[in-house]
Amino acid sequence: MTTTPTTASRIPFPDLAARIEGTLILPGDDEFVHAAQAWNLAVPQHPCAVLHARTAADVVHAVRFAIDHSLPVSAQPGGHGATTATDGSLLIRTAALDDIWIDADARVARVGAGVKWGQLQSALDGTGLTGLVGSSPDVTVVGFCLSGGLSWFGRAHGTGAASIRAVELVDATGAHRWVDDSTEASLMWALRGGGGEFGIVTAMEIALVPAPELTGGRLLFPVEDAPRVWRAFAEVTTVAPRELTLFASVLHFPPIPELPEEIRGRSFCAVDAVLLGGAATLAMLLRPIAGAGTLLRSTIGALQPSAIGDVCEEPVDPTPAVTGSASLVSLDDDALTALLTHASDPACGLVQAQIRHLGGAFRDDPTMPAACGPVAGEYVAMMLAMAPVSEATAPAQAAIDVALDILQPWYAGPTTLSMLGHHDGVDLAFAPDTLRRLRDVKESTDPRCVVRGNFPVHGPRPTQ
Repeated sequence: MTTTPTTASRIPFPDLAARIEGTLILPGDDEFVHAAQAWNLAVPQHPCAVLHARTAADVVHAVRFAIDHSLPVSAQPGGHGATTATDGSLLIRTAALDDIWIDADARVARVGAGVKWGQLQSALDGTGLTGLVGSSPDVTVVGFCLSGGLSWFGRAHGTGAASIRAVELVDATGAHRWVDDSTEASLMWALRGGGGEFGIVTAMEIALVPAPELTGGRLLFPVEDAPRVWRAFAEVTTVAPRELTLFASVLHFPPIPELPEEIRGRSFCAVDAVLLGGAATLAMLLRPIAGAGTLLRSTIGALQPSAIGDVCEEPVDPTPAVTGSASLVSLDDDALTALLTHASDPACGLVQAQIRHLGGAFRDDPTMPAACGPVAGEYVAMMLAMAPVSEATAPAQAAIDVALDILQPWYAGPTTLSMLGHHDGVDLAFAPDTLRRLRDVKESTDPRCVVRGNFPVHGPRPTQ
């Protein structure tokens, strides 16, 4: 559904604008196109209006207005995980809800819905603690945890979703409340990895984990060394302690002037590492990988929590990307050869082919009941291609599909919502029994489907 100024004019949005402290932007306003745009520029979004909430009360007003006027309502601080499922909804931007409260003794943080991981991790410097942060500092804590969250520290401590202790949300009746396992056990289970379908979250309380020492960084090699480096990566991951997480990537940088000359138009192989431990231990663990090729650059060193987001050198500016992923039961020599034969060639159409090591606590039963549950597979493959114009989306998706098809013999099953591409359906993230239970929770808490997440458990599958 594409909303036009005429459609929006039938809804009394001035009534909502008069109640809020934030800003309401409508189709036809000069800033609407920019306001409706997701961080992932490859996803065209067409909400009926965009509300930049300044307070949690603004969210309450927005949800009640949506109920009164039979509108779906969605929340999105930025839009890393955007899909077209939010089309036609009243889109609430929650970036301004950025309060951070930390109780280091209790190892708990309370964050507003707009708090990014980079902000929280910076606040944790010097505490000896870390959150279960992922690879990007620009993703919000709330969005990451609601969608599962594969953390650098997940092999030792499980998913980001399992770290959720309590949630402040506006539910599908417009009530603003805190929920936890003692008050809403089924809802909490769904919120832990089931996505943004179960209320508009305004704040969240999460558990922190001890991190007296952190070490990590990137090892960069010529792309020609990828077969040897990735085989060393595979061997190290079979014996790696839970405190160590490794990613292996092939990177093809496009020949665009925005990139530094030393990487522009070139291809590389990289291994990224983060250890809950010291430099000597990490150096020993990485020795087989570092010696497997010609080391062009190393950023390995001691880290503060605030620097975790720098390890993978991921972009924080809005980017037009298409992604896809699959969990893998193993990473044997046949799988490595098959993928690298394809992905090492710049003509494959990918910017990145990446394998992340999972296992450990990802495979254990969660510390708290969570919809994302144990993550299938010992590894997850993630493919990324760029789509700077709409005409490039289909070729980018085709390049991803080819790479993932190569890995099909090693598929392990569902991953998490946070690993899905914007065209994927929830069936790729959840086992059938889990999806049925999520639908039951949705039916009991929001039978009219007032709240719409990026990956609805009811309704049509998102489209490109």
